[in-house]
Parts: sequence; C-alpha cells; structure tokens
Amino acid sequence: MYLRAALTSFRRGGSSLPDHELSRSEVAVCVEHLAAYNRVCGFGLRDELPATYPHVLAFPLQMRLMTSPGFPFPLPGLVHIGNRITVSRPVLASEHFDLRVRAVDLRPHERGHQFDVVSELLVDSAVVWTDVSTYLRRSGTGSSGSSAGDAPEPSAVWSVPGDIGRRYASVSGDRNPIHLNALAARLFGFRRAIAHGMWTKARSLAALSERLPSSYTVDVRFKLPVLLPAKVGFSASPVAGGWEFAVHDVRTGKPHLSGTLAPTQSQGGDPEASLPAETPS
Repeated sequence: MYLRAALTSFRRGGSSLPDHELSRSEVAVCVEHLAAYNRVCGFGLRDELPATYPHVLAFPLQMRLMTSPGFPFPLPGLVHIGNRITVSRPVLASEHFDLRVRAVDLRPHERGHQFDVVSELLVDSAVVWTDVSTYLRRSGTGSSGSSAGDAPEPSAVWSVPGDIGRRYASVSGDRNPIHLNALAARLFGFRRAIAHGMWTKARSLAALSERLPSSYTVDVRFKLPVLLPAKVGFSASPVAGGWEFAVHDVRTGKPHLSGTLAPTQSQGGDPEASLPAETPS
C-alpha cells in the first residue's frame, strides 16, 4: 500500500475526483484489536465502539481510493486538516456492518485545494456512523492560522511518549514515516516524529467519554503537529448542551487541535460535570 502511495508522487494534479466508491461487507470487529486500540488511545473497555475506531477500519479503503489511478493528487504532501464524525447511535463490537468510502467536494483553499474523504458505516443498510476527513493539497503560501495565542487553562496535562506514533501505527495501520521515528520525520521537514492527528482526536474523545450522548457529532481542526515526545494541555468547556475542547503545547501555548462536540438529538451527557484536573497519558 505504501509503495503504491510513493508511486503517486508522479501525479501532477487534476480537476476532478473519482466518482466511484469502495466498500467492504460483513465487517466483524476483532475484540483483541479493539482492546489494543482502546489502550493506545485511552478508552476504557466496553461493548460500544469508540467513535474514532471505525475510522481505522475504513483506513485501508481510504488508502485504496487515494492510490487508485483516477485520483488526482499524490499522497505525499497531502495534509489532514480536519475530521468530523457523526454517530447516529452506538455501534456494538458484536455487530456486523458494511463500510463504504468515497471522495467528494474538491474546492479551492487559500493554500491550494481541499477535498473530503467520506466514510460510512451501515447496519442493515442504514447509515449509523459517518466520518468526513478533509485533506489539503498545498500549492499556495497562505497563512496557516496556527500561531501562538492565549491558551485556555488546561483541565488535564498529558505526557505524550515518544513512541506513541509507532504504537498508534500498530493499531491503525497508518504507518506514515513522519510518525515512526525522528530520522524519517526529518526527511519530510519535521524536527522530530509527530503524533497522528487522529490519535490526538481519539485521546480527546476518551477524556470526554463519560459525558457523551448516544448520538452526536465531534468535529476537529488539526493545527500544529505534536512533536514527540511532548507535554500537552487538554481543555474542555460546556457549551449549548455539548463541549468545546482543545489541545495545546503547555510551554508555548501553540494550538495542536480545536474541536466541538454537539448532540444530534435533544440529549447531552452532563456538560456541567467537571473534568479531572489530571488524567494519565
């Protein structure tokens, strides 16, 4: 898969996305893999799948789509700038389901072009989980909008170990070299290996896991990368029945992730419940 990804470097771009979708039928969850994912991301063991877990199950389909001959952009250099997941109802580890993936909405961005990869999980032909990953193909020099600012007071401080990229790669299948070791990361312009954005999102969701409604949308923007190892602050505040949350560098205040979590029905966990002052990494 990654050899195919490297070969896409010869692409020169295009004006349209492929109009087909890829799918898998009768997907069953491996409970050992789920348990390993939960440990890496900080989730407790339970029958319900974490909202971010189906993303790793759909990841091979996403890679196949973006390395297919009709895809316009090379994978090296694509930047994952956002991810939105909508859970219509909890998905149980015991359920069998279908997955499908497609690319949509190629549009301009101040720094190039962006598009969405949409993944859906279906149970008995009904969509119960949707994941929209937004990617940027850079060709301009616009501002990233990720300068240091007044970071909120963290409700938890996480020590992110230097091997979290390798550990998350082992459960997600995303073995992009920038996450695995410092030498490989330097070849792509990073001073050290960086954490996966989807690990940062999953770790944030795990911090809110006791306050989640049964149906919700969790939407994040990925800001500056987390250089490993790191010490980051997590902050969350209740708003309109849901949450606003963020991850930032505790030393510089620079943002790594910002997000919102909103119930999709007239329900909401317990937004007034306080977060722990410190949670383990």
